[in-house]
Amino acid sequence: MDPVSDLILTEAPPFTGRVAVLQDVEGYLVRNLVERGVDAVGYCDDLRAEQALPLENRSTSLEEAVGDASLVLWRLPRSLEELRDDAERIALTAPEHVRLVAGGRVKHMTRAMNDVLADCFGEVRASLGAQKSRVLHAARPLLVEATWPRRRTESGLGIIVLARGGVFSGNRLDPGTRLLLNSLALAESGQAIDLGCGSGIIATQLALGGWQVTGVDVSRAACESTRLTAQANGAPVEVLQSDGLTALPPASAELIVTNPPFHQGAAKDSTPTREMFADAPRVLRPGGELWTVFNSHLPYLAWQRELIGPTRIVAQDRHFTVTCATRRADR
Repeated sequence: MDPVSDLILTEAPPFTGRVAVLQDVEGYLVRNLVERGVDAVGYCDDLRAEQALPLENRSTSLEEAVGDASLVLWRLPRSLEELRDDAERIALTAPEHVRLVAGGRVKHMTRAMNDVLADCFGEVRASLGAQKSRVLHAARPLLVEATWPRRRTESGLGIIVLARGGVFSGNRLDPGTRLLLNSLALAESGQAIDLGCGSGIIATQLALGGWQVTGVDVSRAACESTRLTAQANGAPVEVLQSDGLTALPPASAELIVTNPPFHQGAAKDSTPTREMFADAPRVLRPGGELWTVFNSHLPYLAWQRELIGPTRIVAQDRHFTVTCATRRADR
C-alpha cells in the first residue's frame, strides 16, 4: 500500500456504517476495507482508476457515493479548483454526521487546502504527518453555495464554456488549443472525435462547423464539462468516457483532433498518448487525419510518422507544435 493510503487508514476513525472512498489509487483503500468486511464504495473520476476497484464496490457518481456515508476517505487532488469543487459536492450531499479523512503527499499540499476545506466544513484539522504524507480531518458539513461548474464566455471564439474544477485549463482556452483551432484547415465535414475533450471547446467548435462529433475523455468531470459546454452553445455533441480510443469502433471517423496530456496524475507520462497514436489508424477511415497540438520538446512528431503515416507540421510558436497526420493506406 502506498504511504498516503496507509496513513489515511491509520488516521481513520472506527468503521461504522458505509465508507465512501474517493479517488483511490490502484484500489488500495477499497480492497483493504472489503477484506475487513467494511461496507465500502469507491468513486474515481478517472476511468483507469475506477477499473482497479472491485466491480461491486464502484459508484459512477460522487454524490451517490457520499450520500449515505458515515465516513469519507479521500485522496486529495493537487488542484485547489478540483479540491473546492469536490469539497462543495461532499458538503452538500453527505449526511450531517459524516467525517472526512483526506490525505496527500506533503510536497503537493499547501495551507490553502485547509482554508478550502474550512469553507465547506465547520471543523478542520491537520495530522502531524508521516512518511512525507499528511492527512486533513474535517467534519460538520456546511450549507455552502456550489461555485462549480463555472461558466465563461470565450470572447475569442464567441462560445460559452463551462467546466468542473478538475478539468485542464478550466473554462479558459489554453494557448495550445488556441493555436490548434487557429490552424485547423478542414476541407469537408464528417465524423470527428475530440480526444481528451476537457471542457469541450474543440468538440463544440467542430459541431458548430457541421461535423458530427464525439467528445472522448477518461475523466468524468471532463465528460460532464463537454456536455454542458455543447448544450450551452446548441452544439450536437455525443460524449463518451473512454480510456483513449478503446471504446470507439473501427473506421468510425474521418478526423481526430487532440491536445493530449503528457501527465498522468502528478507524474510525467506520455505512454497513453503513444498508445492513442498506435490505435488511431484503427479508428480513422482511409485517408483520415489526426490533428494534434503538443509541447514542442515531446517526441510526438516522430511517433505519428511511425505509427500513423505522413505527418506535416502545420504551425509552431515558441512553445507548441501543431501537426496533421494522415492514415497510411496500409494501416
